[in-house]
Amino acid sequence: MRGQWAETIMGVLVLGLAAAFLVYGLWTGGGGLSQRGYEVTAKFGEVGSLTPGAAVSVAGVKIGTVSRVTLEPDTYLAKVGLAIDPEVRLPADSTAKITSDSLLGGVHVAIGAGGAAEDLKPGGEIENTQGAVDLFGLIGQVVRPPAPAPEPE
Repeated sequence: MRGQWAETIMGVLVLGLAAAFLVYGLWTGGGGLSQRGYEVTAKFGEVGSLTPGAAVSVAGVKIGTVSRVTLEPDTYLAKVGLAIDPEVRLPADSTAKITSDSLLGGVHVAIGAGGAAEDLKPGGEIENTQGAVDLFGLIGQVVRPPAPAPEPE
C-alpha cells in the first residue's frame, strides 16, 4: 500500500511540474499576443528560416511576434504578418530587417524605428525592408572564391 501512495504522489508532482512548464512557456513566449495587439505587414525578398512565432524586436526588446509568412503569387515576395504589442507605436517610416539570432540558426525580425510624426496604423505595411542574409553562402564565397574568368585569346 505504501508503494502505491509513493507512485501517486510522484505522478501528481510530475503533472504539476508539466503544468508549471506550460504556464512558463506561454508567459515568456507571448502566447496570445496577436489577439491583444495590432498587426502590420512587411514584404521581403528572402525570409530564410523565419517562421510564425519568431520574435519581433526594437532595439533588442521584444515587442511582438511573427503571425504568418505567406508568398504573394503576383510578386513572388514573402509577406510577413507582424503582431505588435498595442502599447508600442511604430513611426510610419520604420524599417524591418530579418536578422540571425546566432551562427547556429534562428532568426527574428528587427524593427528600426523611423522619425516620422505619424504612426504606422493597424493593418499598415512597413515599406523599407531587408531580407535574410545567407550566412553559409557568404562563408562559402570566402572559403572557396569563384574561379577567375578565362582571358580571351
